[in-house]
Amino acid sequence: MTIQWFPGHMTSARKKAAETMALTDVVIEVCDARLPEASSNPMIRELRLHRQRPCLKLLNKADLADPLETKVWLDFYNSQPNVKAVAIDSKKPGEAARVPALCKALAPHRNDGIKPLRMLIMGIPNVGKSTLLNALIKRRAAAVGDEPAVTKSQMCVYLNPTMSITDTPGMMWPKIKHDSDGYMLAASHAIGRNAVIDSEVATFLADLLLRRYPDSLTGRYGFSTEGMDGVAVLEAVAKKRGCVTQGRRGGELDMEKAAMVLLTDYRNGKLGRISLETPESRAAMLAAADPARTRADPSPDV
Repeated sequence: MTIQWFPGHMTSARKKAAETMALTDVVIEVCDARLPEASSNPMIRELRLHRQRPCLKLLNKADLADPLETKVWLDFYNSQPNVKAVAIDSKKPGEAARVPALCKALAPHRNDGIKPLRMLIMGIPNVGKSTLLNALIKRRAAAVGDEPAVTKSQMCVYLNPTMSITDTPGMMWPKIKHDSDGYMLAASHAIGRNAVIDSEVATFLADLLLRRYPDSLTGRYGFSTEGMDGVAVLEAVAKKRGCVTQGRRGGELDMEKAAMVLLTDYRNGKLGRISLETPESRAAMLAAADPARTRADPSPDV
């Protein structure tokens, strides 16, 4: 299954974001720490490089990601020019409070007090942009929810007389080039359920967990994963959680319900701290898709 999801409002959101970026000093790109590159919109990178804007890359939901892999990702991003990367949990006000000072360091020309520092929050849907804004202004100004594309329009607020910050709607890109990116995004709930088949997404997730975090499945559901594939994992989850169909087909394993059990447990951190990709796995995936690319390079395609 090829996953594509680009709601109509995102075209106008991209145009508006490009206009706002022209008046911005620092781009704050919020990514999901569990899949930093898969959750990084290549259009955002194109826009900020075109405008030569520095980037504060926030690996949000770091409390759900594998801390060892997050450190590797931070080293990778912090080696890039004009980029500062930090891992945060935007639900914690103390961590969000670090953001303005980090932005000031990226735009020293705005430290003269003559013009306010202008910050722009960008990212894909459901990575915590509005949660970050609310934490910064210490009130619920932006709508938040555990669904993609909650924010539909920009919102600009002043943190103080010397700093303004603009929140933008979550933006996907028109064509997701790599199937695995689509599955990772869907598993992490950055893509609307109307664009995916939950059982296929959950099977992808189960296969990944079998390769990298098999103990998380055993610890959560109490079955041995030896000899299993993704479909077998879903069947075992269905049996353990009593996911069976009703009606005329009553008593059969309900794979869609089991899929939602697995996906919800992953999204809520019930399976432990998990990273779906690493710089190494990213580079290998890109090299497989493009043999001319070195396997040591996890850089984006644009």
